[in-house]
Order: sequence, then C-alpha cells, then structure tokens
Amino acid sequence: MISGVQAALTSLQAFATKLDNNGNNIANMSTDGFRRGRVLLAERPGGGVSAVAERVDQPGPLVATPTAAGYELVEQSSVDLGEEIPDMMLSARAYEANLKTLQAGEEMGRTLLDIRR
Repeated sequence: MISGVQAALTSLQAFATKLDNNGNNIANMSTDGFRRGRVLLAERPGGGVSAVAERVDQPGPLVATPTAAGYELVEQSSVDLGEEIPDMMLSARAYEANLKTLQAGEEMGRTLLDIRR
C-alpha cells in the first residue's frame, strides 16, 4: 500500500508541474518571441512518475509590425491556446484522480484501525 501512496504522491507532483507549465505558457501567450514549455512524464524505475520540463524550440509566427523605421518582422509567441486549455483540463483531472487515490487509501487505513479496536 505504501508503494501505491508513493506513486500517487509523485503523480500529484508531476501533474502540479504540468499545471504550472500550462499557466506559465498562457500567461506569456502575448509576449513576443516567447517559446512555450512542455512537461514530459516518465515512469520512475522504482515506481511513480517523474516530470521533466523543457522549452520547445519551435518559433512563433512572424508578423509585420509597424515601427518608427517602417515595418519589421516580429516573432510572436509559440503558445497555442487550443493546445494549452485541453492539456490543462486533462492535467487537472489527473491531479484530482491521484488525490482521490490518496483519500481512498487514508479511508482504508482508518477503517482498518477501527476494525482492530
């Protein structure tokens, strides 16, 4: 049971990292030249989940922007809200599911203690 609790805890941390990354991407969506980040999840050798954050090296679209010297091409952000929102919703649900796992484990432990009394 401890390994199940440990797996749920590492999953909570991993999905919290993903949610933090989504929030950062959305917050910087209007920042010219911003490169979005992503979080990759992997299974740990002893069980559980690890999260690795990295920058995506994909440039944003170039847009002609008027300046005092005329028009210049400015790189926009590479964040796509159509990708960020569904990813954030999925991560939030996975976080909730792992939280429920911990709550169920706690309830089982309390029930076991009540039986032993």
